[in-house]
Amino acid sequence: MQWESQFNRPAKNLKRGLQMAAPVHTDTSEDVKVLHSMGYAQELSRRMGGFQSFAISFSIICILSGGFGSFPIALSTGGPFSLTIGWIIGSAYALIVAACLGQIASAYPTAGSLYHWSSILGGRFWGWATAYVNLLGLLFVIPAVNVFLYLVTRDLLFGSVLGWDVSGWGMGTQILSVAVITAAQALLNHFGIRLTTILTDFSGYLILGVTVILIVMFLMAAPSFDISKAFTFVNNTGAPGGGVSPQTGPLMAIIIGLLYPLFTITGFDASAHTAEETVNARNTVHKGMLHSVFWSGVFGFVLILVMILAIPDLNAAAASGWSSFNNLFIAAILPTFIGKLMLIGVIISNFLCALAAVTSTSRMIYAFARDGGLPFSGLLSSVSPTYRTPVAAIWFSAIMAVVLTAVTTPLNAFAALSTGCAMYLYISYAMPIVAGFFAEGKTWTTFGSFRLGGLSKVFAVIVMIGTVLVTIGGHAFVVSIPGTPGDAAANPPVAATSFVPGLWYYSVGFAIILAILWFAIENRRFQGPPIGEAAIAKRKAIIAAAEKAVGESA
Repeated sequence: MQWESQFNRPAKNLKRGLQMAAPVHTDTSEDVKVLHSMGYAQELSRRMGGFQSFAISFSIICILSGGFGSFPIALSTGGPFSLTIGWIIGSAYALIVAACLGQIASAYPTAGSLYHWSSILGGRFWGWATAYVNLLGLLFVIPAVNVFLYLVTRDLLFGSVLGWDVSGWGMGTQILSVAVITAAQALLNHFGIRLTTILTDFSGYLILGVTVILIVMFLMAAPSFDISKAFTFVNNTGAPGGGVSPQTGPLMAIIIGLLYPLFTITGFDASAHTAEETVNARNTVHKGMLHSVFWSGVFGFVLILVMILAIPDLNAAAASGWSSFNNLFIAAILPTFIGKLMLIGVIISNFLCALAAVTSTSRMIYAFARDGGLPFSGLLSSVSPTYRTPVAAIWFSAIMAVVLTAVTTPLNAFAALSTGCAMYLYISYAMPIVAGFFAEGKTWTTFGSFRLGGLSKVFAVIVMIGTVLVTIGGHAFVVSIPGTPGDAAANPPVAATSFVPGLWYYSVGFAIILAILWFAIENRRFQGPPIGEAAIAKRKAIIAAAEKAVGESA
């Protein structure tokens, strides 16, 4: 079975993938033919190879971002158990999701990915709904990473290393800083996929290198090597966890703790969103997703294990709440010169993580807009003839990221954004998988080189169950959001008797708005992607004109 062949020798596969980092000069005529067969023009520049496809997803996952920023979520819910066993469970689940999506990506390699797949397998409405859920999740990724980038730079670099007084840096400073950071990432995306892939390639190597060095440093800082303490369950919800999570029972503590690996190991659909910029996409995209998830899971687990060993008092660390990671990093890493260099590596990795997220989000917006799915679709689907990038979609992604930062900053921006990211992205991942579960063997007859065979429906059921748990955990976590971590003076934590509307309010409201839009307007207006030979044949002239406009003939 092909699923088995992909991972029987993972180390050899990674080495082979790393060798593909050189510029790609492969003939793309077959890729263009496949794209034309789905009714789309080759407007974007197809420059990405196998390593680039892996690197962009690996960069967005970035265990040095979510693995650090959301560390307190796990420690302050199920304790070490949620950090280690929770990571293993979450990583395995993410790998199953990636495998299911990879099977569909191998059949339909388009920038629209989830939206396009849901439309083909589940119908026009299912595809349209998938697009908006996926877009919401993707728009959470960029500000979540950039808010953590701001916080770690402020507290660890400026505060701890340089000794600046950052106590007066409040909400306005955070919003302005994130705006500047996001604008820089949008500019780099603006000027072409070649520049972006160079940076994400570098990011892949940087994440691996920094992770290995940090593993050694945390291990050297460990007061003992008692591995058993890394797998102990402690219900740290409520006061024992510094108020990071509401007080719950043990089972809910474990479920909420799964937000830790699932926020970290997400965004791997970037390989699919850049399929129209990838050479040999049908045989490459699924490998990018699978390898990025697999290696993030492996390196992330080892990193988590040594971080736990480096904490002298786990109960005290949990009680410090959102400060637990900062305290650990300051004590175990920052005292040495190499540790300070590693902090710079973490900061750069986070910047490049959000850079890749801008790339992925803008491609999704571009693909949905070219089918008329968004307001101002004509503008958002436009491609720069000079840079061959969806410039308007890039800047729309950046603007919305800053808006979300401004909306969530008065509460706890990172907690709200990371939870929304994990929950909505995994719901959007499940939607085409659910559609494929019912369509496979019936209306789904086009397949690529990667097939799950008998595991296809089994994995789909696991994805459905997991999505329900992620949704429950996300909504249970964001019931009452405390003040911004590290900024208590400007944003005091919400009192225990106060009530901030939970995520259920926003999710239900979002669902109601979508329903109204669909039945009142979109059901009659939105046609969806071209499906069927007749619809695709009608687009030949449009395809030719689009490719001529960007200077590339079919």
